[in-house]
Amino acid sequence: MIKFLMCKFVCLLAAILIVVVVAPLSFAQEQQRDMQKEAQLWNELASISPASVETFKQATQAMDRGDTKEAIRLYSEVMVKAPNWDVIKRRLGFSLMEAGQTDEGLALLKKAVEMKRSPENLISLSQMTAYPTPNSEGNAMAKANALALAKEASAKRTDQSDPSYPALIAQLALELDHEQDFREATKELVSRHQELMATHFFNAIRAAADKEWSTAKQEIERAGAMGLPANLVEKFLDSGVRTHAAAWRYAYIAGFVVLAWAVGLALLFFLGGILSKRTLRDLETADPNLPVSSEHDKLRSFYRKVINVAGLYYYISIPVVIFLILGVSGAIIYGFMIAGTIPIKLVLILGIGAIVTVFQMVKSLFTRQAQEDPGRELMETEAPGLWALSQEVASTVGTRPVSEIRVTPGTEVAVYERGSFRERMQDRAKRVLLVGVGVLNDFNQNAFRAVLAHEYGHFIHRDTAGGDMALRVNSDMMKFARGMVLSGHNTSWNLGFQFLRLYHRIFTRISHGASRLQEVLADRRASYHFGAKAFEEGLSHVVRRKIEFEHLVTKEISAAVDSNRALLNLYELSEVDENEQQGSVEEEFQKAINRKTADTDSHPSPKERFRLARRVVSKEVSAATGMVWELFANRENLTSEMSSLVDTKVRRNTR
Repeated sequence: MIKFLMCKFVCLLAAILIVVVVAPLSFAQEQQRDMQKEAQLWNELASISPASVETFKQATQAMDRGDTKEAIRLYSEVMVKAPNWDVIKRRLGFSLMEAGQTDEGLALLKKAVEMKRSPENLISLSQMTAYPTPNSEGNAMAKANALALAKEASAKRTDQSDPSYPALIAQLALELDHEQDFREATKELVSRHQELMATHFFNAIRAAADKEWSTAKQEIERAGAMGLPANLVEKFLDSGVRTHAAAWRYAYIAGFVVLAWAVGLALLFFLGGILSKRTLRDLETADPNLPVSSEHDKLRSFYRKVINVAGLYYYISIPVVIFLILGVSGAIIYGFMIAGTIPIKLVLILGIGAIVTVFQMVKSLFTRQAQEDPGRELMETEAPGLWALSQEVASTVGTRPVSEIRVTPGTEVAVYERGSFRERMQDRAKRVLLVGVGVLNDFNQNAFRAVLAHEYGHFIHRDTAGGDMALRVNSDMMKFARGMVLSGHNTSWNLGFQFLRLYHRIFTRISHGASRLQEVLADRRASYHFGAKAFEEGLSHVVRRKIEFEHLVTKEISAAVDSNRALLNLYELSEVDENEQQGSVEEEFQKAINRKTADTDSHPSPKERFRLARRVVSKEVSAATGMVWELFANRENLTSEMSSLVDTKVRRNTR
């Protein structure tokens, strides 16, 4: 690995060698001499030639201040008095080599080693063998011998504070591609000599070889701050270290963002479950005769905040998901390129899938669909009794009546508000009651009145005032889903589509927990004012009629299309058409009524709602008589009109 790195940085190393080699050559001069060791040398010399001690001291001072000529003269005088002392041969040999007399100097250094294989003699011979002068260096064989001498010197030394030993080994091992020696020497420098520029230079090389790009960048920059020439630092960084370090830095940041985002998703998911369980528990334990307790107010307020956060989190998630889609697709394609095989068809599928998914995701955020009121407005002259009943129920539950009633071909009974956000917050928006004509057959007024009271409960509790964030998020998710389906990219391997499925589940888990609370509190209003029995009858009728109507309409549409005829009046179809169908309707009805409430349900199961409603102590109120259709001026005209609307849509969709 080091060899590969050296090949890559060959031009860089050629220039750096001159700078780095200077360090081991000049450690003795740069460092303040260890006077304790010098004293030991003086004592040795005193036992051989006492008169030469002062001359030796003067020679050493001359060498340290760079006066090579004077150092050679004085050391030569000592040499005459102590010819068998290895230290004088080392010092004189070193000075001769610095003066350019390499052959004479090297011979003396070798002689010193022959006399005594001390760490000092070995390391000096190693340095001079590898780098005879500041501007020259030995061949590969000379450097191999020098490395062996340096390793022997390092093994014999007792003073671990001298950095010249590991520095020289690291330099030689790097040039000779002796990876293990290089790593061990660099490790020692890093652990003991952080004050040296060479330490950080060698560690930068080691880190780059190990693809620790951030460490390599930090270390070479620190070496630069400690004296390594700036142009060499830049060459090292430009060799790919800076690019790789930046890539990994961004990768770490991206990884952290994705991890934090995933943790956020998990928290929202678990929070939704906790809130749902808390809601169901509170509904079980709270006083059923308090329409809304302080605890319920707190819970509803908290729900609104969580829903807003969850909605905002969806939009925060969009850029993260786009990054993942593009990143994963790009990584797969890059992997194929590295492997040397590029499956064109698969690459095209991945690329087009990624582009289409991102496009649909962004498009869903900026495409605004015109909001139209469902059905059409029902004038008071068309159903004076219905208008009167709605006003009567509003008065009974203690709130203002609806301003508008709209009819649709379906089976829904619901309310909503129309107006600005400020108007809704101040309870000044227009209240609208939505009635599906399909639900009215056999609906008695007493049960219908309880259902109306339930809907007015939503107005009283301000359930219809907010919800803008939830509505917008749901709308954007539906637009994204529709775009994916239409483009054919709603596949199991599409990351964007799977995110949509996951987030829809999370958001539904949270928002539906809030809506379940709203439904039960509205049930209490209805049960309190008109009795739990009337409410149960009304809700049961709505559930049953929805199932019946869908069965009848489905069969009629199929028959009309097959016969190429207009639809019959859908609201006058026989409800006891066939025993088989009636049994199927009853089975579906029982299943719908008795099902268990799931986390993703927007309403509690009817069975649970009935049980909770029966706990409410109702007011004494006279039961209403008559059927809901009696409240309308002309049933036939209205049902014919709604049937024609359905017929028109069917013909348009079957052309």
